[in-house]
Amino acid sequence: MVEATVALVVVLALLLLSSAPIAVALGLTSLIYIYYFTLMPMTQVPERLFNALNSFPLMAIPFFIVAANVMSTGGISRRLTEFGASLVGHMKGGLGATAVLACMFFAAVSGSSPATVVAVGGLIIPAMIKNGYPREFSTGIVATSGSLGILIPPSIPLIVYGISTEQNIGDLFLAGVLPGVFAGLLLLAVVVFMAWKRGYGRTGPAVKASPKAQLKTFRDAILALLLPVIVLGGIYTGLFTPTEASAVAVGYSVLVSLIVYRELKFKDLFSIAVKSARTSAMIMFIIANGILFTFVLTIERIPANISDAIASWNLEAWQFLILVNILLLIVGCVMETSSAILILAPILLPIAMSVGVDPIHFGIIVVMNLEIGMITPPLGLNLFVASGMSGLSVLRVAKAALPTALVLLVALMIVTFVPFLSTAFLG
Repeated sequence: MVEATVALVVVLALLLLSSAPIAVALGLTSLIYIYYFTLMPMTQVPERLFNALNSFPLMAIPFFIVAANVMSTGGISRRLTEFGASLVGHMKGGLGATAVLACMFFAAVSGSSPATVVAVGGLIIPAMIKNGYPREFSTGIVATSGSLGILIPPSIPLIVYGISTEQNIGDLFLAGVLPGVFAGLLLLAVVVFMAWKRGYGRTGPAVKASPKAQLKTFRDAILALLLPVIVLGGIYTGLFTPTEASAVAVGYSVLVSLIVYRELKFKDLFSIAVKSARTSAMIMFIIANGILFTFVLTIERIPANISDAIASWNLEAWQFLILVNILLLIVGCVMETSSAILILAPILLPIAMSVGVDPIHFGIIVVMNLEIGMITPPLGLNLFVASGMSGLSVLRVAKAALPTALVLLVALMIVTFVPFLSTAFLG
């Protein structure tokens, strides 16, 4: 009914404008709708919230969060950064390139964008400032490069997309490899060019790491670099599911950090568990309320009505994809990534498939758009994380990240209209 739809939109808008957390806004809007416009007993709401989280694939999220926190504490991020520095640190703009490479490496073992910013930024931002890079430039690079953490597999948003649209998570992980690496290399090239053009970096002669030194940093980092190989290799050889792979990632990172690197202590495990539990609870609360809100939207036939309306426009695939990119770039500025996926992906995917867009490719497009949202105000999470680490205001970090954010926008356009980058590894 029209009144219910209007009430749904108005209540959600008012709650968002009141600065209520997105999960609370979605949950309260759903409760109000169910109470006033349906005959469903309110006692069924807790059951629906529980069932929303009673999903085996969802278990991968807390496991990957634990793995990221273990790696950040246990010396893995430092070794990845040192390996990147040994490869490109001697170049003009080499530390900028190191920041991008280190973020790519850590993204491939963490699945979290904020975790990537914290793990790499804490090491590389002070080093870049010491070597003549402006604080703004250094922080902007890390904020932007850290966003690769939600694209290069394993990726928590890709898991959320797979669950909300019933797509194979393993295929989504595989599809994210080339777009993630492509975006990272494009970002690396532009960062080096900007540093060279502006004269950032070393003031004295740069010494290239010897092959022996490079080999040493590679040996130190090899166990960390093997993690994405183990995770993806295990999934595609059928040894374990994506969820089981996340548990393997935790066990592997704990063993490497505790026994091999010996930088993780048993006493650290409790604080890691508490920190991971808090992050997991926040994400799961968002997912549960997002799925409840999706249920409400389905009752009102809003996804079906939107699909019918867009279908009546008779758009070509490229026109639809441009429209989706504009929509998601705007949404990414004001909505948390998981919430945006849970609400919009089930609505947009059927339309995308009707115009001939591959559902796996569409998932990569969705995540890349929201990846850019991580570095755009007012809700860009990476901006707040990088701001807290560097002491700069969020607006100054956003301004510093703008040039590199445009690079990701170019990568998005290329990936959108070159599906091969997403589907090359799919059977």
